[in-house]
This record gives sequence, structure tokens and C-alpha cells, in this order.
Amino acid sequence: MTPLRQTMIQAMCQHGFSPRTQHSYLYVVTALARYYRRSPDQLKVEDLQIYFNYLVQERSLSPASCRVYLHGIRFLYLKVLHWAHFDVTLVLPKRPQRIPELLTRQEVARLLAAVLNPKHQALLSVTYGCGLRVSEAVALKVKDIDGERHLLRIEQGKGAKDRMVPLAPELLQTLRRYWRIRHPNLWLFPSDLLPDRHLHITTPQKIYHTAKTTSGIEKCGGIHALRHAYATHQLERGLPIHELQRLLGHSDLRSTQRYLHWLPGVTPQNGGPVDLIASLGGE
Repeated sequence: MTPLRQTMIQAMCQHGFSPRTQHSYLYVVTALARYYRRSPDQLKVEDLQIYFNYLVQERSLSPASCRVYLHGIRFLYLKVLHWAHFDVTLVLPKRPQRIPELLTRQEVARLLAAVLNPKHQALLSVTYGCGLRVSEAVALKVKDIDGERHLLRIEQGKGAKDRMVPLAPELLQTLRRYWRIRHPNLWLFPSDLLPDRHLHITTPQKIYHTAKTTSGIEKCGGIHALRHAYATHQLERGLPIHELQRLLGHSDLRSTQRYLHWLPGVTPQNGGPVDLIASLGGE
């Protein structure tokens, strides 16, 4: 490991970056070094500007990917190499604004009913029933379930933040049935091949797509659609937008408010989160 790489890892740990963010930032800095075939500390602003133009114009990376490159490289030069300024501009093509194909409650019910494996059904159920990111769902531990207070602890979600979300009675029963069958020890959803590790995030994606095909649902999107469904269904049932922001773990309210734009005419009321699992299939 080069001294520069080691210093960057230490800086990212000090800033509390998640392992996934650290991996992404190291990847983009390594790609930069390979492009110029020399260490990034030997580059100038002009070199970086040329590189970003290359990413956009020649590699045609998506705006989201370009931003990852920008954030990782900016962190290197400002926080590790201690540049006074980072005068590099990244001109991106306008990001298309699309409304996702939202799942209805009936479609979620069909999707869950198509999953016969208790472990897989519990995984998809908690992802939808608590509005989790897939990375949060696979990293759940058995101890994160507080059955007495009906709460689920999300440890170090996006942004390195812990949060507690309500665990509805029907969902709690689903998780208990799964535990009685499989008896997971540490991880709630351990890997079948490596029981001391949790499932990789690609496994839930495959489970979701298989269930979607089996249930005849043709709407686009991956397992993150269950989190979108949770948010929109809670808003439809009257959950206040600020409460939804807390449950989803959003740092910026604007990230939560987009769901209001997807649901014209919905006005959140002063109520708490509802048991979505129990209400599946109903109106």
C-alpha cells in the first residue's frame, strides 16, 4: 500500500465514511492514477480538468457516476493533499427527471406471496415494511429487533447514522416465524455459503427480480422500488413528511419531498406510520 493511499484511508476513517464510500473513493483515485500513469500528487488543476472532460465526453459516464468521481477526487486534494482550493469544474449533461413506476399495495402483496423461501420472504418484507435500503436490510442483526418495544435498529445507515424505525406487529410476526425456522445467530440474513457474513446486496436484487417475474409485475426498477413503495404508501395513509424523513434516514428534507411530487393531491396529516404489511391488498 502506498503512503498516499494509506493517508487517504486514515482521513476517510476520521471523517466517518462508510466502508462502501471508502471503497468508491479509493477506486476513483486509483482510476485517475492509472489514466495518467503517475501519482495524483504530481498532477495539476489542468490535468484534472482534462480528466473530468474525458469522463463526461469520451466515457459518457452517467451524471451520478461523474459526481462520485468528483467527490472522491475533491476529497483527496482538499483533505489529504491539503490544496487550498479545488478549482475544477464538472459540466454534466442535464439529469433526466423521471417519475418511477411506483408499486401499488396489491402489487407488493402479490410479490411477497410469490416468495416461498421463508428467509427471502422475511428479507423482502422487512425491506418494504420498514422502508430500508438494501444495504441496510442485509446488514441487520438479530439483536437489532426490539420485540418488546416494536422497534428495529438500523445501525450505521447511509451517512454513518443510526436510527430506529417502528416494527409493525404483522412484520414482527413474519420475522419471528422466519427465526423459528432458520434460527439465525448473529446476522438476521446470513450468507448460505459464508454463515459468519451477511448476504451480499446482489442476492436480494436477484430475489426481488425473481419474485417480480413470478408475480407477473412488469414495472421497471430493482429492489429499491420497495423503499419507494414504503414512502409513498405511508404518505397516502397520512404520515407527516418530517416523520417520513426521519424514518427513511434522509439528511435533507428535499430528498423526502420528491415523494410528494410523485403523489399529486396527497396532503400528509398528523398521524403515525401505519402497518403496511397488515394492510397489503386493501385500499
